[in-house]
Order: sequence, then structure tokens, then C-alpha cells
Amino acid sequence: MLPKIPIQNPNTYSPLALAFLGDAVYGLLVRERLLLAANRPARRLHTLSVQAVNARAQAQAAQKILPMLTEDELSVYKRGRNAHPGHTPKNQSEGDYHSATGLEALFGWLYLHGAEERLRALFDRIQDDGDEDFAQDARSENRESVF
Repeated sequence: MLPKIPIQNPNTYSPLALAFLGDAVYGLLVRERLLLAANRPARRLHTLSVQAVNARAQAQAAQKILPMLTEDELSVYKRGRNAHPGHTPKNQSEGDYHSATGLEALFGWLYLHGAEERLRALFDRIQDDGDEDFAQDARSENRESVF
């Protein structure tokens, strides 16, 4: 990922601050996976990224990894899930939005801990079912003109 900078204890950050960072970390992992799956036009990459980085998709992702979480990770997820951001997007359910915030808080916390291997292991579990979708999408795009 990126070079580490000195930080304070990740446990001292608010869950919404962790989610702020985790949203970027999760988005970067999605974009990296999409780019490495197939050479696509940027517009198509963006469309696929938006489909993967939204509250509903992230809530489903959280359900896939919950059984894998350590006690500390589950605590961070729950802190994020139970945080009150003050709003929910108009096109997402409140439950999905809270679960997504929990997932983002967890990814932000892991990133601040420098736990890149753990981040990738969790993300790989999330993407287990999605890799075939990426491959199928790439095969169909290769048959179409990219211009």
C-alpha cells in the first residue's frame, strides 16, 4: 500500500474517522482488483467500482467476513456499525449503511495497524465469489470494442 507515517494508537480514533480512512482503503483494493482483472476503459472501471463500493455491497461483504474476525476486529466493526453519522444516503437502507460503516471502520483500523496481509486476506474472502464475475466481465468486454 502506501508508506507508513507515525500515528497515534488506532484505537483512539473515532469509528467515523476510521470509516473515513477505511472507505478509501476499501475503494483502493476494489480498484486494484478491477484493474488487475482486465484492461478496461476507465469509464467501465469506474462503473464496476461504484457497484462494489456502496452500502449494500459493503454490507454483504461484511457478512462474508464476520465469522473470520478476531475479538478486537469484531469490536471495531461493531463500533463503526453502531456509530451515528447523522445521515443515511437516500438510496441505501439504514441497516446497510451502518454495516458498511462498520466494514469501513475495520479496514481503516487494520490499515493504521499496518496489517496489510490481514486486509488482503479479508478482502480476498469478500471477493471469493466476485472473482468469477470479474473474469466473466473481462471475457465479454474483450469480445466488444473498447472504443
